[in-house]
Amino acid sequence: MVHFNDCEDINYCQRLVSEALSLKEDPYKFELLGKRKTIGLLFFYSSLRTRVSTQIAAQNLGMNVITININQDSYKVETEDGVVMIEDKAEHIKEMCAVMNQYCNILAIRTFSTLESRQSDFSDKVLNTFIKYSTVPIINLESAIRHPLQGLADMVTIEEHKMISKPKVLLTWCPSPKRLPQATANSFAEWSNLLDYELIVAHPRGYELDKRFIGDAKVVYEQDEALQDVDFVYAKEWCSTERYGKITNFDTDWTLTNKKMSLTNSAKFMHCLPVRRNVAVRDEVLDSNYSIVDKQAANRIYAAQAVIKTILDKS
Repeated sequence: MVHFNDCEDINYCQRLVSEALSLKEDPYKFELLGKRKTIGLLFFYSSLRTRVSTQIAAQNLGMNVITININQDSYKVETEDGVVMIEDKAEHIKEMCAVMNQYCNILAIRTFSTLESRQSDFSDKVLNTFIKYSTVPIINLESAIRHPLQGLADMVTIEEHKMISKPKVLLTWCPSPKRLPQATANSFAEWSNLLDYELIVAHPRGYELDKRFIGDAKVVYEQDEALQDVDFVYAKEWCSTERYGKITNFDTDWTLTNKKMSLTNSAKFMHCLPVRRNVAVRDEVLDSNYSIVDKQAANRIYAAQAVIKTILDKS
């Protein structure tokens, strides 16, 4: 594995899930693997779980960690070629990559959707520009269209808690007062298909996810129908696709409640966090015994550690 960007970079996803579970049993088993090596975490967007879990994962493997908030701890970065740089961006991504490649053995990048242009976001320009110019492995910490480390952690969580080999998994849209990207939902669907779960995707009309991510998943436009007899409920907010980047629906009938969860097969409740209580999901669900959001967040460490270890093994 040269880079960890999307599922196409992985032809052994089940093995990666197993690796993460093994590392969870003994996080320090390979604590000398990354000795005298450095990972650079570059954040174009704020983060809590991604930042902390990736740092812990790298440290568990003995790596040095450098974290930079782009545009705050560094100069503003230009990603376009051929630009006359007379505006506020003082550093070009070409030089930034050239320098950071000499300082770090791995670079991990977090970008974000503009939510202004679907075409621009789906080109994943910032992350792909880093990949284009980098001579060291790149890890996607979330891009405009994918969040693969979250997706891997989600699969680790389902593998831990599933009661049958092929669980029925629901990815359901939920309301948000803030427009949010589709990256986490995309990766959850993509990974669920790779692990051959029975995937159902539920959302209002106009919020369809791209076919390349959901594959042949069953799409349902009524949440109560979609909840019937599922084993896992993964709630996630995302913006409209029909009017890209907009909030065209704030239907609180899609808020997850105990009554709705009672339609399931005693399903476990999942959310990537952060979550707006009593908007996306009621307190009664988040604070219940069937909520595994905290366990899901903890698995972010071991998902990141499995990816970093795989890169270090190959290098």
